[in-house]
Amino acid sequence: MTSSENLSSMGSVTNLTSVGPGVGSTVDADLDRAVQAADAAALAAGVSVREVGDLDELAAVVELYAGIWGRDGNPPMTLELLRAFGKAGNYVGGAFDGDRLVGACVGFFHAPGEDALHSHIAGVAGDMAGRHVGFALKLHQRAWAMLRGVAEIAWTFDPLVSRNAYFNLVKLAALPDEYLPNFYGAMVDSINGDDDSDRLLVRWRLRDPAVVAACSGHTVSVLAADEVARGAVVALGIGADGAPEPGRLDGTTSLVGVPPDISALRLADPALAQRWRVAVREALAALVAEGAAISGFDKAGWYIVRRDHS
Repeated sequence: MTSSENLSSMGSVTNLTSVGPGVGSTVDADLDRAVQAADAAALAAGVSVREVGDLDELAAVVELYAGIWGRDGNPPMTLELLRAFGKAGNYVGGAFDGDRLVGACVGFFHAPGEDALHSHIAGVAGDMAGRHVGFALKLHQRAWAMLRGVAEIAWTFDPLVSRNAYFNLVKLAALPDEYLPNFYGAMVDSINGDDDSDRLLVRWRLRDPAVVAACSGHTVSVLAADEVARGAVVALGIGADGAPEPGRLDGTTSLVGVPPDISALRLADPALAQRWRVAVREALAALVAEGAAISGFDKAGWYIVRRDHS
């Protein structure tokens, strides 16, 4: 395939044919593979993924987000803002199961010199769990961005949500860049409760070999048990009572644990959830201040933090 107009010629379910003004028609091998990976992910999830633009579909995005975040009277995104984002050439993508919108992802461009898209919000209907719709959405967003010459997508996520940490750092191979304490201020909803809105900023370098491999389904998971065998130390563990248990901060490689289900913990014991927020913030901040960097996440609930950045 040699042009963007041909990228969907084989029955694509990702609808990645449109290219913004000023983008050339030559498609390189990385872009070709990105579109194919996005299409494969959508097929595997049993959805079609495409840009969303008309008012009825944008209203469905607003309704979907309001339901996910439990904010019917104050949705995370408004119809007017989504309409403006799309008109200005930003990313508003939706995943459809038949005619039903079951997932959506919204992003906007950084300053012109930064060559990046900020992926602001993404959500999938609860009854679609296990179908990997979120993966399909992110791969569509990646291919869409590459079609427009963008090299990187950045976004934030709550570092206490272990499933999101695994998805972002392992399934997508995004790289942690910055810890942002209470980034959004109070976010009182069914997901965040009244906890501080700490976030971990990640950067997804779209042509990085690790990202290319991850988008093709070849992920390399970092195992905490293997790290311990090689001399890693526990900087923050989980006590017998489920509370954070500070450990040592002097390891070349350190493990920082998070609770298995922070969402359930916020409902059952908000005070303990807040203790976890502070403990993870303090552990990661102390390690990063000493030159360490988060290099991975184990599915069992451990951040892998290395001082040598290897």
